[in-house]
Amino acid sequence: MNQEQDIVYFAKTNFRSRERVFGIKRTDRRQHIYVMGQTGTGKSTFLKNIALQDVKSGRGICIVDPHGEFVEEVLTMIPEERAKDVIYFNPSDSEYPVGFNVLEVPDVNNPEYKPIAASSLMGIFTKIWANVWSARMEYILNNAILALLDNPGSTLLGVQRILVDKEYRKQILSNVKDPIVLAFWKQEYEQYEPRFRNEAIAPIQNKVGQFLSSSLIRNIVGQPQSSLNLYEAMNQEKIILVNVSKGRIGEDNSQLLGAMVITKLQLAAMERVRIPEEERKDFYLYVDEFQNFATDSFASILSEARKYRLNLVIAHQYVGQLVTDTSTRVRDAVFGNVGTLIIFRVGATDAEFLEKEFEPEVTIPDLVGLPNHHIYLKLMIDQVRSRPFSASTLPPLIVDSTVRTANIVIDASRKTYARKREDVEKEMNQWSGFGAKLGSPVDEKTAPIKQDHVSHADQSFTKKTPVMPLIKQKEIKPEPLAKPVPSSPIAPPSISTAPPATQSVPPLASPTPLSPSLSALSAAKPVSLSSLRPVHPAPSAQRHPIIEKKTPQRISELQSVLKGVLAKHKMPLSSPMQEKKASSGSLQPGERIKL
Repeated sequence: MNQEQDIVYFAKTNFRSRERVFGIKRTDRRQHIYVMGQTGTGKSTFLKNIALQDVKSGRGICIVDPHGEFVEEVLTMIPEERAKDVIYFNPSDSEYPVGFNVLEVPDVNNPEYKPIAASSLMGIFTKIWANVWSARMEYILNNAILALLDNPGSTLLGVQRILVDKEYRKQILSNVKDPIVLAFWKQEYEQYEPRFRNEAIAPIQNKVGQFLSSSLIRNIVGQPQSSLNLYEAMNQEKIILVNVSKGRIGEDNSQLLGAMVITKLQLAAMERVRIPEEERKDFYLYVDEFQNFATDSFASILSEARKYRLNLVIAHQYVGQLVTDTSTRVRDAVFGNVGTLIIFRVGATDAEFLEKEFEPEVTIPDLVGLPNHHIYLKLMIDQVRSRPFSASTLPPLIVDSTVRTANIVIDASRKTYARKREDVEKEMNQWSGFGAKLGSPVDEKTAPIKQDHVSHADQSFTKKTPVMPLIKQKEIKPEPLAKPVPSSPIAPPSISTAPPATQSVPPLASPTPLSPSLSALSAAKPVSLSSLRPVHPAPSAQRHPIIEKKTPQRISELQSVLKGVLAKHKMPLSSPMQEKKASSGSLQPGERIKL
């Protein structure tokens, strides 16, 4: 590679009335590039210009984009000669899911990778679920992940199952070599009281289950073998476009998948230790809005990735995004390890913080008052960081962008790295035992596994979530749950005009298996709708004898009864005339006896 191709150009400066375009050398990019600025100041154009030069020059890159626009623009500008090098990872493409097993490590026999993978995943979960995170939750989940990492083919779907399936847990532990992990599951977890166990694992089931409940995510992380070999992709200088758009897959899913891709890239980079350093090819990782994926383990990438030739270009909006209530590690790692700092216009708080980096040449008013597409930077030049200076970024590069090229790239990536949704779901359903028809024999690969006492959330998961096979299983007859609960509430019937009273309610459908309470309902006889109506006293055949008699006689006897009552309480009738009418039975219709 000649010197011209070895530089990416991104800005121009006006020094001594002479405009000069400048860039950064490949060797200096190994110290990473950090970009910060408010929204709309020109960061995306800056990133796109550098990325397109890398693509045109044949370099390997990966773009992780939480919005999708950056990736989609680059996708339309891929040169035809590089179309075959593109790996397009788009989780929202539900018909063609790409396999991405986050529990797949480069070398199962290498003890170095497993703790890093587990620690990175825990860091991701801690960041995203900080509002419900607890030490006990972290303790159990970490041991679950470490146990699954010792079993090739395990996926995140196994996290739920190892908590509630005793037989599955036994199979997993038969391959675990770490004595500490074994001691937790055999000597501690098994001794938990059922009620305490359910309380301890409920938060894990809720959060991990929420992540896996989406078929989009489940069909990706549930495949036992990843379609993406990131180690080979880095060495072959592929173009990896990761479109984790928040608007399409949700904010939590975007953060989880994006952070997992970065973690896998870190593991793939570490695997390059087998390659002599001078033979390692540079690979460039672009992360827009990287605070979404900035876990504490991300700090180790900034400090260690350089020697593995994983070079970062990271961008976000303000410093406060890198600080949590308990840690400033990511912020400290950025400003302690990044070589090139590029600052667009920032707010007053950030300007006050950055003044320490750029003084005395740059002041707070300078940083706050920058126009769009203008920057202050400290540039790495031949492994030495320069003094701060100002520049303006280059306008968008002119590239022949066509939708046709993008469609060709997407189709080629699907054929190579994705599978049809029907095939993925069929594979999962067959193993989980829900692919066979009711009443048909179930083979030993699809036999359900005996389960511990589980809560409502556990039961729902084991019925609905497919899990990939690890070990050939014996057919085990499922046992009834100790304290069954309905897997889902039954919706009440709509209250509309009631049918005739003679119509009966058909028996409730009885999906298998039902809890005893629902089974009793389904076995009951049809109930007449009349029995569901409010009960009113029906007219009785035996009435009071006074009511049965004809009107004159009834009035006379009623008058006698009233007289007795009134006499007892010494209360006279209201008038002699009414008393006379009452005694003769000559009351007119509607006329009442007044007291």
